[in-house]
Amino acid sequence: MASAAEQLAANLNFSAFGKAEELKKRLWFTLGALIIYRLGTYIPLPGINPLALAEIISRNQSGILGMFNVFSGGAVGRMAIFALNIMPYISASIIIQLMTSVSSHLEALKKEGESGRKKITQYTRYGTVLLATLQAYGIAAGLEGAGNVVIEAGIFFRLSTVITLVGGTIFLMWLGEQITARGVGNGISLIIFAGIVAELPGALFSTFELGRTGALPTFFLFVLIVMIGAVIGAIVFMERAQRRLLVQYPKRQVGRKMMGGEASHLPLKLNVSGVIPPIFASSLLLLPITVANFSAGAGPEWLTTVTTLLGHGQPLYMLFYASGIIFFCFFYTSIVFNPEDTAENLRKNGGFIPGIRPGAKTAEYINYILTRLTVVGALYLTAVCLLPEILVAQYSVPFYFGGTSLLIVVSVTMDTVAQIQSHLLAHQYEGLIKKSRLKGRNK
Repeated sequence: MASAAEQLAANLNFSAFGKAEELKKRLWFTLGALIIYRLGTYIPLPGINPLALAEIISRNQSGILGMFNVFSGGAVGRMAIFALNIMPYISASIIIQLMTSVSSHLEALKKEGESGRKKITQYTRYGTVLLATLQAYGIAAGLEGAGNVVIEAGIFFRLSTVITLVGGTIFLMWLGEQITARGVGNGISLIIFAGIVAELPGALFSTFELGRTGALPTFFLFVLIVMIGAVIGAIVFMERAQRRLLVQYPKRQVGRKMMGGEASHLPLKLNVSGVIPPIFASSLLLLPITVANFSAGAGPEWLTTVTTLLGHGQPLYMLFYASGIIFFCFFYTSIVFNPEDTAENLRKNGGFIPGIRPGAKTAEYINYILTRLTVVGALYLTAVCLLPEILVAQYSVPFYFGGTSLLIVVSVTMDTVAQIQSHLLAHQYEGLIKKSRLKGRNK
């Protein structure tokens, strides 16, 4: 039998959406914040030669700069004030998560609840400022050494660049937190989502233009569209997939009543690590390509050889990319999910998995299930990320929408839709309470 929430979800309509005033305010606030972000990606840094910058960026499209340019919505290519985007915050969050497993202080904070979470968030902000400062100084120094990109090099240019880029990152971090609190969904994810989607219309237009002129066969273009739809459907299915472990709670007598005895479940996602493994793997592989492109062929011969072997579509690149994704899937899953802590929490609350002894045996069983789920999740991520690489390398498909970008777009869209649905359900529940004649409803 469907639950009350499922019945309400089935009855959602546009009239209910029109009456949800708070939800509409949240949506308008989110839209306004994203518009402000997009306007900032068009405000360039002072003292930059745009023609020389465009030449540098076009030469580094296959490196890390190309990937960051996609995530920032083209802000890197224009060297805008939001060129660093929100990536320093993402990196700081990942570093804090990794340090939690090795630092007893951070681990204790994680277990303190809300107060500990606030302290960890503050540490993440400090780390964001530090990483953004280092990256901004590296960008300023790299621009000065990249030829005639900088109109007037010197300490003033470096100082102004660092202050501007760090300020842009801090502003985006604050904007993301405001979207989370006053808008819908995760603000940080929505900012990255907006940057990726902003580049999508141009890529689609160029692809259809090639089909119109005959450079791409019409049948192949149709197959490509069907394939993209199938991949999106597979991502939705796999991201929602989970293994539910049955958890039983024993009955206990409280006074004259028997309490407890209910059954629940422990959900284990198929893809626990999310989009972190593809980002890590691609960043490591694109690093030598970026260094070689900046050296413009003046580097050592071995670097040129490595760059050639690790080019897009090369077998060695495919092998290392797949191996990196699989490795980081297992590594990051072991960081964010601890079977021992989960088993201990179940034991403290009196819960147990039927047929499994509480404690160490439960931890071993959860780890057994989680390992097999991670294998399937790693293979799924590898397939999604390698398919665009094969299309670009083997069939010269001009429309490049990488697996990482596609994962981010689909995941954020699903989360945003879920947030909107939860607000609509809350609004309908409030309407039911107001219409009811429960005692004390006006209190």
